[in-house]
Amino acid sequence: MTSRRPALNAGFEYRERVGPEAAGSTVLANLSRRYRHSTEVTWRQRIADGEVRLDGAPARATDVLRAGQSLVWHRPPWEEPAAPLSFAVLHRDPHLLAVAKPRGLPSIPQGGLYLIHTLLHVVRRRWPEATPMHRLGRGTSGLLLFARTRDARRKVAAAWRDGMVEKTYRALVVGVPDRERFSVDRPIGLVPHPRLGEVHAVSASGKPSLTHVRRLEARDDASLLEVEIPTGRPHQIRIHLAAAGHPLVGDPLYVQGGVPGPEPGLPGEGGFWLHSCRLRLPHPSTGDSLEIECAPPPVLRDGRSDPV
Repeated sequence: MTSRRPALNAGFEYRERVGPEAAGSTVLANLSRRYRHSTEVTWRQRIADGEVRLDGAPARATDVLRAGQSLVWHRPPWEEPAAPLSFAVLHRDPHLLAVAKPRGLPSIPQGGLYLIHTLLHVVRRRWPEATPMHRLGRGTSGLLLFARTRDARRKVAAAWRDGMVEKTYRALVVGVPDRERFSVDRPIGLVPHPRLGEVHAVSASGKPSLTHVRRLEARDDASLLEVEIPTGRPHQIRIHLAAAGHPLVGDPLYVQGGVPGPEPGLPGEGGFWLHSCRLRLPHPSTGDSLEIECAPPPVLRDGRSDPV
């Protein structure tokens, strides 16, 4: 199934249980702060149109929130941007499903733009029980693993927490690293972004993160790298390679140092080449080692070995 045409979805309900941090603020102030992609003027109109309900009743912009209340935005149907919707099955058994996500398709609903144009939606049309065990950025292609049972989901999640899952990627970066192998361990946390408020990047107060890198091939002013990530922070590979002085070719967001550039783009914008090519984990049913591979696109294949 392939569709690059826009599509009208059925709308969505964004639900929030008011927490202590939002208590005392108005409905308008809370929504404007929580969903920064829309202006205060837009939120005021949505509230006036009856799209927002507080504890089941139409909300007013000036209503003061209390902890524990239910705040729901009933977003009307909207036209989603076009996206490639085809995918390939890499592995399927009664417990697990692994598919190849195309570049440009979001893994899950995100960013206020995508709901039905997501890998999760198209996979669940065939396997309604499938639950993604990780995610790939919209601009990243390759292998994504789903659990098909509650027991498989629990065991794979435990294996991930215990460091028993190996994830390998390929990336095309700016410049040529002076070492064939190196690691990056800069902490990753939230930093300011002029359009989103905050994004993940290198941050001294961030969470510990580790990336292992191997140079596969030098290409004039660019390099093909193989990357393994024992940890899984948001945008970790993009951030850590940029922190090492080699941002992804065409990355609209991260520059050298692993932080947003002077006029940064958005995390979901594409233009770079990053591919999830291999996953190794203990099978949740047998405990045996399971290795699944996803061949990289031609631009990420090196000339010294056969494709993955």
